[in-house]
Amino acid sequence: MFVGFDIGGTTIKYGLLDEKGQILAKSSIETSYDVEQLITEMAEIVANYQIDYPEIKGIGISAPGIIQKDGFMLTAGAIKPLYGKNLKQALEERCHLPVAIENDANAAAIAEKWLGNARGIDNYLCLVLGTGIGGGIVMNGEVFRGAHGMAGEFGWMMIDQLPDTGDIEEVSSNKKAAVVGGLCYQYNLARKAQEGDELPITDARELFAREAAGEQLAHEIIERFFVDLSVTLLNLISCFDPEVILVGGGISANPAFNQRLQGTLANVKARHSSIHYLDGKTIAPIRTAKLQNDAGMIGAVYEIYQQLIK
Repeated sequence: MFVGFDIGGTTIKYGLLDEKGQILAKSSIETSYDVEQLITEMAEIVANYQIDYPEIKGIGISAPGIIQKDGFMLTAGAIKPLYGKNLKQALEERCHLPVAIENDANAAAIAEKWLGNARGIDNYLCLVLGTGIGGGIVMNGEVFRGAHGMAGEFGWMMIDQLPDTGDIEEVSSNKKAAVVGGLCYQYNLARKAQEGDELPITDARELFAREAAGEQLAHEIIERFFVDLSVTLLNLISCFDPEVILVGGGISANPAFNQRLQGTLANVKARHSSIHYLDGKTIAPIRTAKLQNDAGMIGAVYEIYQQLIK
């Protein structure tokens, strides 16, 4: 048995998994931005599982950011207090169990290779849509992490004209094509400019509901979001020439989202002469990740399982 955690900017998903990656129980808590509290809550979850399952062998963690092999977190996505922390070491000291920690998008890519839609595929990308955009790169059947563990920070790509002043990440994929940090963020900026101060929206479902109710601003922001996401995907196809790109994250479970993305993507591809010529020949298809919200947790457990059997 293993305990898996998938730490996101908003929630921490966790569960009890067996050696085959089957989830026996799962739940979630709100992500604490107090490091000590976060570690305490994770340790308590493990301890509670150990009451009924004392045979738990290890802990797998999926987390955003640039993570070194020893568990040191250079960055942690939106969770700024985790920058410069070693979550692996801290949890091992609390729980007295071996811990493996992996970048969330890498974990999702690993999970899809193990149990998902990348079985039998050796060259593919995973793109995880959430608070930001995470990326997992698999080349020749192996996760590519780069020289410093930074490979796959797809959300940092610039996809618009740079502003004359200020932070140029304002035109990055994270700020344009992510769900919370992009879609919701852009809507909140536009709404504030129109109406003044308003309680910000952090759930994309509310935006889609407003669009369905006929709100023009929500429609415009959502349309732009799908274009920006399509541009991000085509940039990745051009750079990596994968067999497929798997899109994961909570929003990817929505069939209407996927249908709309495919429609926008087709329109954008048709307007790029070189890509349009190669479409159907070498341009990778965009598919939904099979494991969706469970992928990070499953991939993290696979990592600790592999470490222990070796």
